This record gives sequence, structure tokens and C-alpha cells, in this order.
Amino acid sequence: MTDLNRLLDTLDADAPLARRHLWLIGLLRWLRGRRRSLPEAAAGRVRLLLDALEARPRHREELQRWWRVLTGTVDTTALLADFGLAARLAFRSELNERLRQKLLPATPETTDAAELFSLAMPRGEDAAWVAALDAATLQRLAALLSLPSARPALTLWQHEVLQAIDFCASQVRAAGLSAELRQRMSTPERRAQPFHALALASDDFRAAYLETPREAQRLEAAAERLREALDACRTAAASVYPHLNEHGISIGLVFQLRQLRERVLRIRELMDCLLAAEPQAATARLIGRLATLGQERRSLRALVAANSSMLAARVTERSAETGEHYITRTPAEYRGMLGKAAGGGIVTAGTVVLKFMLNKLGLAAFWGGVWAGVLYSASFMLIQLMHWTLATKQPAMTAPAMAARLRDLSSQARVEEFVDQVANLVRSQVAAVVGNVGLVVPTVILLCLAFQQATGQPVIAHAEADYVLRSLNLLSPGTLLFAAFTGTLLFASSLIAGWAENWFVLHRLDSALRYNPRITAVLGPVRADRWARFMREHISGFASNISLGFMLGLVPPVLGFLGVGLEARHVTLSAGQLTAAAMAYGPQAWQLPQLAWCVAAIPLIAMLNLGVSFYLAFRLALRAHSVSGVDRRRIRGAIWSRCQRRLGSFLLPV
Repeated sequence: MTDLNRLLDTLDADAPLARRHLWLIGLLRWLRGRRRSLPEAAAGRVRLLLDALEARPRHREELQRWWRVLTGTVDTTALLADFGLAARLAFRSELNERLRQKLLPATPETTDAAELFSLAMPRGEDAAWVAALDAATLQRLAALLSLPSARPALTLWQHEVLQAIDFCASQVRAAGLSAELRQRMSTPERRAQPFHALALASDDFRAAYLETPREAQRLEAAAERLREALDACRTAAASVYPHLNEHGISIGLVFQLRQLRERVLRIRELMDCLLAAEPQAATARLIGRLATLGQERRSLRALVAANSSMLAARVTERSAETGEHYITRTPAEYRGMLGKAAGGGIVTAGTVVLKFMLNKLGLAAFWGGVWAGVLYSASFMLIQLMHWTLATKQPAMTAPAMAARLRDLSSQARVEEFVDQVANLVRSQVAAVVGNVGLVVPTVILLCLAFQQATGQPVIAHAEADYVLRSLNLLSPGTLLFAAFTGTLLFASSLIAGWAENWFVLHRLDSALRYNPRITAVLGPVRADRWARFMREHISGFASNISLGFMLGLVPPVLGFLGVGLEARHVTLSAGQLTAAAMAYGPQAWQLPQLAWCVAAIPLIAMLNLGVSFYLAFRLALRAHSVSGVDRRRIRGAIWSRCQRRLGSFLLPV
């Protein structure tokens, strides 16, 4: 009670702007109480405040005068219409605004109602104690704070709510009539012109509410027309999503659609504040909702996650389609995977030898990384164009295909089908690794022998071979960490691949290649069509391979420059490098104790490369497709049962 008395004694409606707002912040801090206090305790303090004001008429009058000054200073309409929503319908602008709010402190010396609301109600539990206020308390608050407006029979609050509805309706109409959305709406929805009708419905509702005397029947009819117009606008906006799914996802467009939907919901909440049987309760719900939105709007992660979910789903769906081709189910497919992996191993062997020759040039770390990235990218693209495979590229593609099968595990038969897919996946990964490593080792041996026969020198000197043996040694603390880090690079390349393909489709570049007059004048219609089909088919692979190549080559030297000693450990490349190092010593290599530790590290590097990449892609796919509630114990039990009954099915085709 002492704190409340001090607050009431320091209340001064004639104080400077910052002091008046600091008093409001202090009052709400007292009402909120200590952190993690019960919402009912805060509601009790609100009743205590009201009792104290009733017992002290002078303080009550001063508070009402202070409230009049506050409402005349800040723009309440903007708070009701825009708080929690983006001031501009652009994702980048909203991202910059949230970043600014995180980095720069706010000041109570402001006439921005949104900024003052954020300072006064900064905690997540504010919504809870507002919701805990009972009807009698809300009525007492309304009687205390109600002010007349310039219009007869209309309070200032009702006037501000009506203006906020107009503002929101104009924002919805502007978004719906923008070229970006209008061009992507379905033809029937666009021809219905729901956004044109929204302005008329909003004006009609305002006029019906301002009538004196107010006719309940006409007001209800006007409100129903406004609700129908809002539903029509939401339906028209929703018709954009199928177009995005088919022609490419734009985060900016998704952001606009979400903002449009939120503004439609805000209009409905504002209407409830005017029309509900208990308008005070509806107002309390709105204030609690604004407090919750204030917390959400401070989060950069929530903004990115909410508006990139469709793009993530698009990426994972594309990866799932591609990943199905990497899962072998029959002996013929298994042999085909071994053959494709063998081709990838042969190309990688050449890449290893060329990388060692590149090291002999003595380039600076950065330029050495650039040319290593060029070499890796060219190698990976050659593997792609030859329709061969690299084992480590598969997990990020196969994980979404596996995640999609978790949507329905309602029966034991579905669980067994999923276990079958797990066995098929593990078997395919084993085949790919065996094919890659099984060919990269003998091919590197042959290339080293040919090089030594031609030049009289080994591909690498003993000093470089010693470095390879140290860096791949299982006892070295960084070997397994670097292998896991490489798994994250593999996952990142799959994301870049999905984004690049979506960007290619979104901007209709295949159509531009096929029909652009300047391009067809150079290539001719037939060749232009062939290039368009080729790029549409391979753009994802090119983006993945080029990005992975440059990440493997450039990321380690860049991180080294920043003082972060992370390196790449790719299983196929590591196997080739180890073979070249052993060839530098010749038959004496078998007498080196560290060689055995390096050989033992190769399967663990493979497991971490594949496992980390698969795990990250699998988690992303689960979130993108909203797969939750998976019975992990049931799945683990089914997989363990399969291991006991048919362990060989995880290694060889049946």
C-alpha cells in the first residue's frame, strides 16, 4: 500500500511528457508485481487501486485529467490499428524495424502510442493478468477512464475504435489491390472484386454506428455486411497460395498475405469492442492480444520462421521428390547405386590429385580456397551431368522423403512400411559410401603411380603426407568435429539448391529462356527450348554442387582468418587424401601406426557427414510439414525388431 500511496502522490497531469509516461510505466510495474507472480494477484492490485481512488476524490480527478492529457497526446487509433502489425507491407522493412528495436533503446519521451505501449507492457505475462480481470472490475475501469468525444452519444474510445477499423480496412484494401497479389489471385476471386466492396461496407458500418439515435437492426445488418466483405477478402487472398505453390514462393508475398489476414482479424476484434454484449471484456481481450503481439513482434526468429515456412515446405517437397531417386528398393536399383557411386569415386580421385597439385602453387589461403572451390564445384557438377552420385549429397535429399512418411503412422502396417523405408535408406547410403570409397582408393593409387612414373616424384611430399595423417587421425580432437561441421555444410548446400530452384521458377526464367526474343535470336527456338528444359532440370543440382564446392574450399580459410579453426572432412575426399599420403611413403606406410588410426576414422567421418546432414534436413522437413506427435518409442521398437529378425536387410537388398 505504501508504494501505491507514493504513486498516487506523484501523479501530476501537468508534468513533462516523459514524466507522465514514466508514471504510467511505474503504475503498470506495480500492478504487475514481481516476476512470475500470479495473474490473480495483479487483478487484486487493480481492485485495490480502484478502491483507493474511490476513497480519494482528489486523486481520482487528477488521474482522469492525466488520462485526458495522455489520450490527447498519443495517437490511440494508430495503436489499435497497427500495433503488432507491420507499418509497411514489406518483409525487409519489418525485419529492419525489429532489428532496430532490438539494438536501440526506446524512450518514454514519445508521442508514438505503440512505443509507449511496448515500454508499459513489456512482459509476456501482461496478457495473463489482463485476462484475469473480472467483469465488475472492467466496468469500474471503464467508468473511471471513459471520456466523451466530439460527437454526441459517443465516447472517445468508441471514436478511436471506429477510426481504427477505417484504417485497417484501407490497409487491407490497399494490399488486396496491389499488383503482386491481384495478378496471382484466382480469376473468379479477382472478378468478384471483394476489396472494392470492403470500402463501401466499412463506410456503411461507420455511418450506422454514428446514427443518432442508433438503430440496432440497421447496425447489425451493416456489421454483417462488413463481416461478409472481410470473409470475401480472406478467401480472395487465400487463392494466391495455390499459385505460389505452383509457380514459386516469395517470402515478401507470403508476408503480405499474413499481414492482410492479421488486419482482417484485427477489424473483427475491433468490431467486438463496439458490438459485443460485454464490450469491456472484448476490450480486455484486445489489450491482452496486443500485449502478446508486442512480445512476438520483438522476435526476429518468429518473423523469419512464420514467413519462410512455405518456402521451407517448398524446398523440402522438392528435396523429397529428388530424394526418392536415391533410395534403392530392388537388387537392380542397388547395383545401379553401386555403379553410380563408383563413377563418383573415380571423379573424386582425380579431384584429390588435382587439389594436391594446386597446393604446390603456394597460393595465399584465400585464393587457394577460391581455386579449391572452383575445382570441387567442377568435380561435383561433372558427377551430376554424368548421372553419377556422391554419397554425402544424399542425406539432405532423402530426409524430407522420410519425414513425409511420418504423417500417417496410424496402423502397424504403416509403421512397417516406414521401417522398410529406413532399411532401404540405410542400405542405399551404405552402397553409395562403399561405391565412392571403394573406387576412390584404387583410382588414387593408379594416378599416383602414373604421376610418379612420369615425373619420378610422388604426388605429395612426406611433409604434406605427415599433415594429412595428423589431420585425419582418429585420436586428433578435431577430426570428428570437422566431420560433423562438414555435415552442416552439406545440409546448407541442399537449402541453397531448393532456394535457387524456387527463385528460378518464381521469376519464370525457363519461360524467358524459351521465348525471350533476344535469346531466341541468338540460340534459335529449338536450342532455346532445349536450354530452358536443361536449366529447369539441373538448376537445383548446379546450385547445390557449386555452393558445396565453394563452401568446402572457402569456408575453412575464411573461418581461419577470423580465428575459428574449423576445417572440412569429407569422407570421399578424405579417403582419397589418405591414400595419396600412404602412396607418398610407399610400402613403408603400413608400418606407420597413425595410418591405422586414420583408416579407422574414415567410417566415422562417413557416419557424421551423413548423420548430421540427414538430421538437420529431417528436422526442417518435420517443421515445414507440421509433423508432430510422432511416437518415437513405437518406431524405435519396430526398427529394433527388424534388426533382430533381418539385420541383413539394412546392408543388402532382399
